[in-house]
Amino acid sequence: MTASRTIQQQIDDLRDMPVSRLRARYAEVFGEPTSSGNRQWLYRRVAWRIQALAEGDLSERARRRAAELARDVDVRVRPPGEREGNEPRVGARLVTVTGRIASAGADRLPAPGSVLRRTFKGVEHEVTVLPHGFEHEGKTYRSLSAVATVITGSHWNGFLFFGLTKKGSA
Repeated sequence: MTASRTIQQQIDDLRDMPVSRLRARYAEVFGEPTSSGNRQWLYRRVAWRIQALAEGDLSERARRRAAELARDVDVRVRPPGEREGNEPRVGARLVTVTGRIASAGADRLPAPGSVLRRTFKGVEHEVTVLPHGFEHEGKTYRSLSAVATVITGSHWNGFLFFGLTKKGSA
């Protein structure tokens, strides 16, 4: 690409490119090929990279903060499947259910107000079960896995980490 072309012109050109050309453009701006054939992902990544190269990338402080936020987020990679006692999913359509819905692990959780204790690397950690989450060191988390991740620095299944799995279950 010529230096005289504006960032917006380069991004506008990406909109009409076929996937093969987007993959080639990806290799140009990132310096390595991609195995992705997802048009939208390629478009977004290449557009972002063009802007980052022209206007500057995220600061190191912003990168660290983004990494902190990403560790605290509960991410569901796949939609919930059919489980005993739940309405089945039909295709991509979600079934609407009225009334009280228990989470998948509700039967493993103690009542709200209970305190879970776990010693990790010589330090005892306490987590209070809330009606809608968990409190650890003054912060509220949506899942036990998020708390376990903060404590260990790596992803853990929260029920496993705090010893709340039923005997014989994986």
